[in-house]
Amino acid sequence: MVQASSVLLHVAAISAMAYGYNSLHGLTTVNSWIATQYGGHFQYLTIQGLAVAWLTMAVGLLEDFVPSIKGIRTIKRTLFIAAMPIATIVSSIYWTLLLTFPHLILQALPESRDSPMLLPLRVDLSLHAVPATSLLVDFYVFERKYGRNASLSAVPITVFCTLWYGWWVELCASKNGTFPYPFLTLNPLETRIGIYAGACVVACVSFYGLNALHPKSR
Repeated sequence: MVQASSVLLHVAAISAMAYGYNSLHGLTTVNSWIATQYGGHFQYLTIQGLAVAWLTMAVGLLEDFVPSIKGIRTIKRTLFIAAMPIATIVSSIYWTLLLTFPHLILQALPESRDSPMLLPLRVDLSLHAVPATSLLVDFYVFERKYGRNASLSAVPITVFCTLWYGWWVELCASKNGTFPYPFLTLNPLETRIGIYAGACVVACVSFYGLNALHPKSR
């Protein structure tokens, strides 16, 4: 039986995230500059996390209507292991730095190094708040907590995601001359490696912490 509240959450999340991403292409000044960069919008962890969160919600919507598809639930819960920690880290780091040290998280436009690339609030929320919020609501309202065996996969999945993004962002920076996030540009390789490792640890801890707070056992 289709659960209307679950469908509503998934449709709303999918729509909001798609709106946020598509809106970036309508911000002419910002998009025209990013489009010239190696990796484009996908240099940003925000966009990669958005893609995984969107896919998780899309699979969840498919499960709402056709739960009998073989493996559909396993696919969604596996995606959740990657999507939820990434979205949580992106939201917490982004909003913290935006409110305290915006120059560390916002790039400046090339024609004016003192003018950061601020996004319209509705777009900002779609990119940096909706993924984490929708995933957490889905997890705590419609999902069950992960059992011991399933939760063990969080470490290798998180390590893989960290290695992937660390390699990718370093490659993009080598082509573009700067990193997509100023706090990476301002630090040497050794410090950046420490940042990647620290983010990996925080992602693992956040997953296990969020899972431990879940009241529903498998």
